[in-house]
Amino acid sequence: MKASKRRVVVTGIGVVSPIGIGASAFWDSVKKGTNGIDNITLFDASDIKVKLNAEVKNFDPKEYLDPRSARRLERFTQFAVVAANEAMKDSRIDMEKEDPYRIGVSVGSGVGSIQIISKNVLSLDKIGPRGVEPLLIPSLLTNMAAGNIAIAHNLRGKNINVAAACATGGLSIGEAFRSIQYGDADVMLAGGTEAPHTKIGTIAFAALGAETTASDKNRASIPFDKERSGFVMGEGAGVVVLEELERAKKRGAKIYAEVIGYGATSDAYHITAPRDDASSTIKAIELALEDAGVDGNVVDYINAHGTSTKYNDLYETIAIKTVFKEHAKDIRINSTKSMIGHLMGAAGGVEFVTTVLSVQNDFVHQTINHKVDDEELTLNYMFDGGENCRVNYAISNSFGFGGHNATLLIKKFDE
Repeated sequence: MKASKRRVVVTGIGVVSPIGIGASAFWDSVKKGTNGIDNITLFDASDIKVKLNAEVKNFDPKEYLDPRSARRLERFTQFAVVAANEAMKDSRIDMEKEDPYRIGVSVGSGVGSIQIISKNVLSLDKIGPRGVEPLLIPSLLTNMAAGNIAIAHNLRGKNINVAAACATGGLSIGEAFRSIQYGDADVMLAGGTEAPHTKIGTIAFAALGAETTASDKNRASIPFDKERSGFVMGEGAGVVVLEELERAKKRGAKIYAEVIGYGATSDAYHITAPRDDASSTIKAIELALEDAGVDGNVVDYINAHGTSTKYNDLYETIAIKTVFKEHAKDIRINSTKSMIGHLMGAAGGVEFVTTVLSVQNDFVHQTINHKVDDEELTLNYMFDGGENCRVNYAISNSFGFGGHNATLLIKKFDE
Protein backbone atom coordinates (compact mmCIF):
# COMPACT_ATOMS: atom_id res chain seq x y z
CA MET A 1 0.00 0.00 0.00
CA LYS A 2 1.46 3.34 -1.07
CA ALA A 3 1.42 6.34 1.25
CA SER A 4 -1.15 9.07 0.70
CA LYS A 5 -0.40 10.91 -2.52
CA ARG A 6 -0.61 14.64 -3.13
CA ARG A 7 -2.29 15.93 -6.28
CA VAL A 8 -0.09 17.39 -9.01
CA VAL A 9 -1.00 19.91 -11.70
CA VAL A 10 0.68 21.59 -14.66
CA THR A 11 1.06 25.34 -14.14
CA GLY A 12 3.64 26.36 -16.75
CA ILE A 13 4.71 25.34 -20.26
CA GLY A 14 7.80 26.00 -22.37
CA VAL A 15 8.63 24.70 -25.86
CA VAL A 16 11.44 24.93 -28.39
CA SER A 17 10.50 22.95 -31.50
CA PRO A 18 10.94 22.65 -35.28
CA ILE A 19 7.49 24.21 -35.75
CA GLY A 20 7.71 27.03 -33.26
CA ILE A 21 9.53 28.50 -30.28
CA GLY A 22 7.15 29.21 -27.43
CA ALA A 23 3.99 27.34 -26.50
CA SER A 24 1.68 29.67 -28.42
CA ALA A 25 3.62 29.49 -31.69
CA PHE A 26 4.05 25.72 -31.30
CA TRP A 27 0.35 25.09 -30.63
CA ASP A 28 -0.74 27.26 -33.55
CA SER A 29 1.48 25.16 -35.84
CA VAL A 30 0.19 21.92 -34.33
CA LYS A 31 -3.40 22.92 -35.02
CA LYS A 32 -2.54 23.79 -38.61
CA GLY A 33 -0.70 20.50 -39.19
CA THR A 34 2.57 22.23 -40.03
CA ASN A 35 5.37 20.04 -41.34
CA GLY A 36 8.66 20.96 -39.66
CA ILE A 37 10.73 18.51 -41.70
CA ASP A 38 13.04 19.80 -44.42
CA ASN A 39 16.51 19.46 -45.93
CA ILE A 40 19.47 19.30 -43.54
CA THR A 41 21.19 22.67 -43.11
CA LEU A 42 23.16 22.31 -39.87
CA PHE A 43 25.93 20.30 -41.57
CA ASP A 44 26.94 19.18 -45.03
CA ALA A 45 24.84 16.11 -45.89
CA SER A 46 25.79 15.95 -49.56
CA ASP A 47 27.72 12.68 -49.22
CA ILE A 48 25.35 10.75 -46.92
CA LYS A 49 22.08 8.94 -47.56
CA VAL A 50 19.97 10.86 -45.04
CA LYS A 51 18.88 14.22 -46.47
CA LEU A 52 16.07 15.33 -44.15
CA ASN A 53 15.73 16.30 -40.53
CA ALA A 54 13.60 18.56 -38.34
CA GLU A 55 15.62 21.55 -37.18
CA VAL A 56 14.69 24.40 -34.86
CA LYS A 57 14.73 27.10 -37.48
CA ASN A 58 16.25 30.57 -37.03
CA PHE A 59 17.30 29.84 -33.45
CA ASP A 60 19.66 32.57 -32.27
CA PRO A 61 20.53 31.97 -28.59
CA LYS A 62 21.45 35.64 -28.16
CA GLU A 63 17.76 36.49 -28.59
CA TYR A 64 16.75 34.33 -25.62
CA LEU A 65 19.74 34.07 -23.27
CA ASP A 66 22.25 36.35 -21.59
CA PRO A 67 25.48 36.81 -23.60
CA ARG A 68 27.54 34.42 -21.45
CA SER A 69 24.99 31.59 -21.66
CA ALA A 70 24.47 32.16 -25.38
CA ARG A 71 28.21 31.85 -25.91
CA ARG A 72 29.13 29.00 -23.55
CA LEU A 73 26.14 26.64 -23.38
CA GLU A 74 25.82 23.81 -25.88
CA ARG A 75 22.77 23.75 -28.14
CA PHE A 76 20.88 21.07 -26.17
CA THR A 77 21.38 23.06 -22.96
CA GLN A 78 20.39 26.31 -24.65
CA PHE A 79 17.12 24.72 -25.76
CA ALA A 80 16.45 23.44 -22.24
CA VAL A 81 17.13 26.76 -20.54
CA VAL A 82 15.01 28.67 -23.07
CA ALA A 83 12.08 26.26 -22.59
CA ALA A 84 12.49 26.36 -18.80
CA ASN A 85 12.61 30.16 -18.80
CA GLU A 86 9.33 30.25 -20.71
CA ALA A 87 7.73 27.69 -18.40
CA MET A 88 8.77 29.64 -15.31
CA LYS A 89 7.50 32.90 -16.76
CA ASP A 90 4.23 31.22 -17.71
CA SER A 91 3.82 29.82 -14.18
CA ARG A 92 4.26 33.28 -12.60
CA ILE A 93 6.32 31.79 -9.76
CA ASP A 94 8.26 34.55 -7.99
CA MET A 95 11.49 33.04 -6.70
CA GLU A 96 12.06 35.97 -4.35
CA LYS A 97 9.07 34.70 -2.36
CA GLU A 98 9.89 30.99 -2.56
CA ASP A 99 11.92 28.48 -0.58
CA PRO A 100 14.38 27.42 -3.31
CA TYR A 101 14.95 24.05 -1.61
CA ARG A 102 11.32 23.06 -2.33
CA ILE A 103 11.63 23.61 -6.09
CA GLY A 104 13.58 21.13 -8.19
CA VAL A 105 14.43 20.08 -11.72
CA SER A 106 13.99 16.83 -13.62
CA VAL A 107 15.12 17.51 -17.18
CA GLY A 108 17.08 14.97 -19.21
CA SER A 109 18.80 14.48 -22.54
CA GLY A 110 19.44 11.27 -24.39
CA VAL A 111 22.86 12.11 -25.83
CA GLY A 112 23.99 15.51 -24.53
CA SER A 113 26.30 17.29 -26.95
CA ILE A 114 27.58 15.15 -29.80
CA GLN A 115 28.65 18.42 -31.47
CA ILE A 116 31.31 19.34 -28.95
CA ILE A 117 32.69 15.78 -28.85
CA SER A 118 33.01 15.72 -32.65
CA LYS A 119 34.60 19.17 -32.69
CA ASN A 120 37.19 18.31 -30.04
CA VAL A 121 38.11 14.91 -31.49
CA LEU A 122 38.86 16.61 -34.82
CA SER A 123 40.80 19.35 -33.05
CA LEU A 124 42.81 16.81 -31.03
CA ASP A 125 43.66 14.91 -34.19
CA LYS A 126 44.70 18.09 -35.98
CA ILE A 127 46.69 20.04 -33.39
CA GLY A 128 47.12 17.75 -30.38
CA PRO A 129 46.13 18.05 -26.70
CA ARG A 130 46.06 21.83 -26.71
CA GLY A 131 43.13 21.59 -29.12
CA VAL A 132 40.87 20.15 -26.41
CA GLU A 133 38.61 22.76 -24.81
CA PRO A 134 38.83 23.19 -21.02
CA LEU A 135 35.04 23.06 -20.72
CA LEU A 136 34.60 19.95 -22.88
CA ILE A 137 33.36 17.71 -20.07
CA PRO A 138 30.87 20.10 -18.40
CA SER A 139 29.58 21.05 -21.84
CA LEU A 140 28.80 17.56 -23.13
CA LEU A 141 27.25 15.92 -20.05
CA THR A 142 23.52 15.25 -20.26
CA ASN A 143 22.89 16.59 -16.75
CA MET A 144 24.07 20.06 -17.71
CA ALA A 145 20.60 20.94 -18.98
CA ALA A 146 19.11 20.37 -15.52
CA GLY A 147 22.10 21.98 -13.81
CA ASN A 148 21.94 25.15 -15.86
CA ILE A 149 18.17 25.47 -15.42
CA ALA A 150 18.72 25.35 -11.65
CA ILE A 151 21.48 27.96 -11.87
CA ALA A 152 19.33 30.26 -13.99
CA HIS A 153 16.47 30.24 -11.46
CA ASN A 154 18.17 29.44 -8.12
CA LEU A 155 16.34 26.13 -7.83
CA ARG A 156 18.09 24.29 -4.97
CA GLY A 157 15.76 21.33 -4.53
CA LYS A 158 16.04 17.86 -6.02
CA ASN A 159 17.90 18.01 -9.34
CA ILE A 160 17.89 14.85 -11.43
CA ASN A 161 18.80 13.88 -14.97
CA VAL A 162 17.16 10.92 -16.62
CA ALA A 163 19.04 9.65 -19.69
CA ALA A 164 16.86 6.94 -21.23
CA ALA A 165 17.14 7.53 -24.97
CA CYS A 166 13.76 8.37 -26.50
CA ALA A 167 11.89 7.76 -23.23
CA THR A 168 13.92 10.46 -21.44
CA GLY A 169 11.30 13.21 -21.48
CA GLY A 170 8.45 10.98 -20.36
CA LEU A 171 10.44 9.39 -17.54
CA SER A 172 11.73 12.80 -16.42
CA ILE A 173 8.19 14.11 -16.06
CA GLY A 174 7.06 10.92 -14.37
CA GLU A 175 9.85 11.07 -11.78
CA ALA A 176 9.09 14.75 -11.13
CA PHE A 177 5.43 13.82 -10.65
CA ARG A 178 6.41 11.19 -8.09
CA SER A 179 8.71 13.65 -6.30
CA ILE A 180 5.82 16.03 -5.71
CA GLN A 181 3.27 13.30 -4.92
CA TYR A 182 5.34 12.05 -1.99
CA GLY A 183 6.66 15.37 -0.71
CA ASP A 184 10.24 15.50 -1.96
CA ALA A 185 9.40 18.78 -3.68
CA ASP A 186 6.49 21.17 -4.07
CA VAL A 187 7.37 22.29 -7.59
CA MET A 188 9.44 20.60 -10.30
CA LEU A 189 10.52 21.81 -13.73
CA ALA A 190 10.40 18.68 -15.84
CA GLY A 191 10.91 17.53 -19.41
CA GLY A 192 13.53 16.73 -22.02
CA THR A 193 15.91 18.37 -24.43
CA GLU A 194 17.97 17.26 -27.42
CA ALA A 195 20.14 18.68 -30.20
CA PRO A 196 21.42 15.57 -31.99
CA HIS A 197 21.95 16.99 -35.49
CA THR A 198 25.51 16.05 -36.39
CA LYS A 199 26.94 14.20 -39.33
CA ILE A 200 28.27 11.31 -37.27
CA GLY A 201 25.03 10.98 -35.28
CA THR A 202 22.92 10.97 -38.42
CA ILE A 203 25.12 8.37 -40.10
CA ALA A 204 25.07 6.21 -36.97
CA PHE A 205 21.29 6.16 -36.65
CA ALA A 206 20.98 5.39 -40.36
CA ALA A 207 23.43 2.49 -39.92
CA LEU A 208 21.09 1.04 -37.31
CA GLY A 209 18.29 1.07 -39.87
CA ALA A 210 16.19 3.26 -37.58
CA GLU A 211 16.32 6.48 -39.60
CA THR A 212 14.56 7.00 -42.92
CA THR A 213 16.44 7.87 -46.10
CA ALA A 214 13.27 9.17 -47.77
CA SER A 215 13.82 12.27 -49.91
CA ASP A 216 10.25 13.64 -49.89
CA LYS A 217 9.66 15.65 -46.70
CA ASN A 218 5.95 14.88 -46.94
CA ARG A 219 6.58 11.13 -47.01
CA ALA A 220 9.41 10.89 -44.50
CA SER A 221 7.89 10.93 -40.99
CA ILE A 222 4.67 9.00 -41.64
CA PRO A 223 3.63 7.17 -38.45
CA PHE A 224 1.18 4.29 -38.90
CA ASP A 225 1.46 4.48 -42.70
CA LYS A 226 2.25 1.19 -44.48
CA GLU A 227 5.14 2.84 -46.35
CA ARG A 228 6.87 4.08 -43.17
CA SER A 229 10.60 3.48 -43.34
CA GLY A 230 12.07 4.93 -40.14
CA PHE A 231 12.06 8.10 -38.09
CA VAL A 232 13.22 11.59 -39.00
CA MET A 233 15.63 13.04 -36.44
CA GLY A 234 14.39 16.21 -34.74
CA GLU A 235 15.60 18.58 -32.04
CA GLY A 236 14.17 20.87 -29.39
CA ALA A 237 12.99 20.93 -25.77
CA GLY A 238 9.76 20.64 -23.84
CA VAL A 239 9.64 21.71 -20.17
CA VAL A 240 6.64 21.98 -17.86
CA VAL A 241 6.15 23.29 -14.34
CA LEU A 242 4.54 20.63 -12.15
CA GLU A 243 3.14 21.84 -8.86
CA GLU A 244 1.34 20.49 -5.82
CA LEU A 245 -2.32 21.33 -6.24
CA GLU A 246 -3.11 23.15 -2.98
CA ARG A 247 -0.04 25.31 -3.34
CA ALA A 248 -0.98 26.19 -6.92
CA LYS A 249 -4.52 27.09 -5.88
CA LYS A 250 -3.32 29.19 -2.95
CA ARG A 251 -1.21 31.40 -5.18
CA GLY A 252 -3.88 31.63 -7.88
CA ALA A 253 -1.91 29.77 -10.54
CA LYS A 254 -3.30 28.99 -13.96
CA ILE A 255 -3.86 25.23 -14.06
CA TYR A 256 -3.57 23.56 -17.46
CA ALA A 257 -4.33 19.98 -16.43
CA GLU A 258 -3.82 17.46 -13.65
CA VAL A 259 -1.29 14.62 -13.83
CA ILE A 260 -2.88 11.54 -12.31
CA GLY A 261 -0.94 8.47 -13.43
CA TYR A 262 2.55 7.26 -14.30
CA GLY A 263 3.73 3.84 -15.41
CA ALA A 264 7.31 2.84 -16.17
CA THR A 265 8.66 -0.53 -17.27
CA SER A 266 11.59 -2.16 -19.03
CA ASP A 267 11.42 -4.55 -21.97
CA ALA A 268 14.55 -6.39 -20.71
CA TYR A 269 14.74 -7.75 -24.22
CA HIS A 270 16.96 -5.97 -26.78
CA ILE A 271 19.03 -2.78 -26.96
CA THR A 272 17.09 -1.33 -29.91
CA ALA A 273 14.09 -3.53 -30.79
CA PRO A 274 10.87 -3.41 -28.74
CA ARG A 275 9.61 -6.62 -27.15
CA ASP A 276 7.60 -8.33 -29.85
CA ASP A 277 4.66 -9.27 -27.63
CA ALA A 278 4.36 -5.64 -26.43
CA SER A 279 3.99 -6.97 -22.88
CA SER A 280 6.11 -4.32 -21.19
CA THR A 281 4.41 -1.53 -23.13
CA ILE A 282 1.07 -2.98 -22.07
CA LYS A 283 2.22 -3.06 -18.44
CA ALA A 284 3.38 0.59 -18.50
CA ILE A 285 -0.07 1.70 -19.66
CA GLU A 286 -1.79 -0.54 -17.12
CA LEU A 287 0.39 0.83 -14.31
CA ALA A 288 -0.49 4.41 -15.24
CA LEU A 289 -4.21 3.57 -15.14
CA GLU A 290 -3.78 1.72 -11.84
CA ASP A 291 -1.80 4.61 -10.38
CA ALA A 292 -4.60 7.00 -11.34
CA GLY A 293 -7.30 4.66 -10.09
CA VAL A 294 -9.32 4.93 -13.29
CA ASP A 295 -10.75 2.50 -15.81
CA GLY A 296 -9.32 2.49 -19.32
CA ASN A 297 -12.73 3.29 -20.75
CA VAL A 298 -12.37 6.91 -19.61
CA VAL A 299 -9.40 7.60 -21.92
CA ASP A 300 -10.34 9.86 -24.82
CA TYR A 301 -6.99 10.43 -26.48
CA ILE A 302 -3.50 8.94 -26.77
CA ASN A 303 -0.51 10.91 -27.97
CA ALA A 304 1.40 7.91 -29.29
CA HIS A 305 5.14 7.44 -29.36
CA GLY A 306 4.45 6.81 -33.06
CA THR A 307 7.98 6.89 -34.48
CA SER A 308 7.22 5.90 -38.10
CA THR A 309 9.24 2.72 -37.66
CA LYS A 310 7.71 -0.61 -38.60
CA TYR A 311 7.78 -2.29 -35.22
CA ASN A 312 7.14 0.62 -32.86
CA ASP A 313 3.91 1.56 -34.63
CA LEU A 314 2.76 -2.06 -34.78
CA TYR A 315 3.58 -3.01 -31.19
CA GLU A 316 2.20 0.24 -29.77
CA THR A 317 -1.03 -0.51 -31.61
CA ILE A 318 -1.07 -4.04 -30.21
CA ALA A 319 -0.56 -2.65 -26.71
CA ILE A 320 -3.42 -0.17 -27.08
CA LYS A 321 -5.76 -2.86 -28.40
CA THR A 322 -4.78 -5.22 -25.58
CA VAL A 323 -5.24 -2.72 -22.76
CA PHE A 324 -8.36 -0.94 -23.99
CA LYS A 325 -10.06 -3.82 -25.82
CA GLU A 326 -13.27 -2.69 -27.55
CA HIS A 327 -12.81 0.87 -26.31
CA ALA A 328 -9.56 1.15 -28.33
CA LYS A 329 -11.48 1.89 -31.51
CA ASP A 330 -13.11 4.91 -29.82
CA ILE A 331 -9.84 6.49 -28.70
CA ARG A 332 -8.34 9.24 -30.85
CA ILE A 333 -4.66 8.47 -31.44
CA ASN A 334 -2.08 10.65 -33.10
CA SER A 335 1.67 11.15 -33.48
CA THR A 336 3.14 14.63 -33.11
CA LYS A 337 6.28 13.18 -34.72
CA SER A 338 4.50 13.39 -38.07
CA MET A 339 5.11 17.16 -37.82
CA ILE A 340 8.28 17.56 -35.76
CA GLY A 341 10.16 14.34 -36.36
CA HIS A 342 11.64 12.36 -33.48
CA LEU A 343 13.11 14.71 -30.88
CA MET A 344 14.81 11.80 -29.12
CA GLY A 345 15.29 12.73 -25.44
CA ALA A 346 13.07 15.78 -25.93
CA ALA A 347 10.23 13.83 -27.57
CA GLY A 348 8.42 12.95 -24.34
CA GLY A 349 8.66 16.54 -23.10
CA VAL A 350 7.27 18.18 -26.22
CA GLU A 351 4.64 15.48 -26.73
CA PHE A 352 3.52 15.81 -23.11
CA VAL A 353 3.07 19.53 -23.76
CA THR A 354 0.98 18.62 -26.81
CA THR A 355 -1.14 16.31 -24.70
CA VAL A 356 -1.68 18.93 -22.01
CA LEU A 357 -2.70 21.55 -24.57
CA SER A 358 -5.04 19.04 -26.20
CA VAL A 359 -6.80 18.49 -22.88
CA GLN A 360 -6.93 22.20 -22.13
CA ASN A 361 -8.23 23.17 -25.57
CA ASP A 362 -10.37 20.10 -26.38
CA PHE A 363 -8.59 19.57 -29.68
CA VAL A 364 -6.77 16.53 -31.10
CA HIS A 365 -4.38 17.24 -33.95
CA GLN A 366 -4.00 15.39 -37.23
CA THR A 367 -1.31 12.81 -37.93
CA ILE A 368 -0.19 14.44 -41.16
CA ASN A 369 1.03 13.09 -44.49
CA HIS A 370 -0.73 9.73 -44.35
CA LYS A 371 -1.50 8.04 -47.68
CA VAL A 372 -1.32 4.26 -47.44
CA ASP A 373 -3.32 2.25 -44.90
CA ASP A 374 -1.67 -0.67 -43.12
CA GLU A 375 -4.05 -3.59 -42.67
CA GLU A 376 -2.41 -4.43 -39.32
CA LEU A 377 -3.09 -0.95 -37.96
CA THR A 378 -6.82 -0.44 -37.62
CA LEU A 379 -7.37 2.25 -34.99
CA ASN A 380 -8.28 5.93 -35.33
CA TYR A 381 -4.91 7.58 -35.95
CA MET A 382 -6.41 10.97 -36.87
CA PHE A 383 -5.32 10.80 -40.51
CA ASP A 384 -8.18 12.88 -41.89
CA GLY A 385 -7.64 16.08 -39.93
CA GLY A 386 -7.65 17.58 -36.46
CA GLU A 387 -10.85 17.53 -34.44
CA ASN A 388 -12.49 19.72 -31.84
CA CYS A 389 -13.75 17.24 -29.26
CA ARG A 390 -14.03 16.85 -25.52
CA VAL A 391 -10.74 15.55 -24.07
CA ASN A 392 -11.13 14.68 -20.39
CA TYR A 393 -8.46 11.98 -20.01
CA ALA A 394 -5.35 11.61 -22.17
CA ILE A 395 -2.21 9.50 -22.32
CA SER A 396 1.30 10.34 -23.53
CA ASN A 397 3.53 7.37 -24.39
CA SER A 398 7.33 7.40 -24.63
CA PHE A 399 9.58 4.44 -25.44
CA GLY A 400 13.34 4.28 -25.88
CA PHE A 401 16.34 2.23 -26.99
CA GLY A 402 17.36 -0.04 -24.14
CA GLY A 403 13.74 -1.04 -23.58
CA HIS A 404 12.59 1.96 -21.53
CA ASN A 405 8.81 2.56 -21.44
CA ALA A 406 6.92 5.47 -19.88
CA THR A 407 3.22 6.28 -19.85
CA LEU A 408 1.79 9.48 -18.40
CA LEU A 409 -1.94 9.95 -17.78
CA ILE A 410 -3.48 13.39 -17.36
CA LYS A 411 -7.00 14.70 -16.97
CA LYS A 412 -8.91 17.94 -17.31
CA PHE A 413 -8.63 19.73 -13.99
CA ASP A 414 -11.59 19.95 -11.66
CA GLU A 415 -11.85 20.48 -7.93
